[in-house]
Amino acid sequence: MKIFNYRRVPYAEIRAFSVHILTASGSFLAFLGVVAAAELRFVDMFWWLGLALLVDGIDGPIARKVRVKEVLPNWSGDTLDNIIDYVTYVLLPAFALYQSGMIGEPWSFVAAGMIVVSSAIYYADTGMKTDEYFFSGFPVVWNMLVFTLFVIDADANTALIIVTISVVLTFLPIHFLHPVRVERLRPLNLGMFLVWSALGIYALLLHFHTPLWLKVAFSVSGLYLYCIGGVLQFFPSLGSRGVKHR
Repeated sequence: MKIFNYRRVPYAEIRAFSVHILTASGSFLAFLGVVAAAELRFVDMFWWLGLALLVDGIDGPIARKVRVKEVLPNWSGDTLDNIIDYVTYVLLPAFALYQSGMIGEPWSFVAAGMIVVSSAIYYADTGMKTDEYFFSGFPVVWNMLVFTLFVIDADANTALIIVTISVVLTFLPIHFLHPVRVERLRPLNLGMFLVWSALGIYALLLHFHTPLWLKVAFSVSGLYLYCIGGVLQFFPSLGSRGVKHR
């Protein structure tokens, strides 16, 4: 007599579901970041966010390689990814900005509120990406922007201006760069992103006691990543040589 009657789960399904677990692990990393931010351990918080960003960068290629959509059509990896992204890219950085009191009271609270509301609306925009894989409007990468404010030790006025401008740009048809998927100037874009990332890691290792040269280099590379999408939008021939047109 059979005590257990179970259906053998195919290896392909186990492998595909493991990718969903990998994506969902970003929520636990975000939880660890919330705990760190609540305890004002912002360096630790950004380390957890960095790990979440790493997971977000590798789960997509893995999912495509093991054909997750075909194997598990009833489980939406896109929906799961959007949930994790909102927490790690938006909610946690906004909470860190509020907890830090960087902009002072009540403006730190107001800025955090603007971030979470505008970003929620942005995620509902089905036209957030262009044919060239630019983002249309500021792509709510608040983890990167708030991190930049911490690295350069921005004063209250500077931080409030940058946050306000970015919130407004969320709703304007200005292009922002996806450093991997945009083909135009891809080597330069990737190089600047790697420089920005390396400098950011160094700033974390210094516990945000960053020397002036690091602040300047980090700001320059960050400003490039922030503005180059708009530059390429208004100069469509720039970097177009050798790019296949769709």
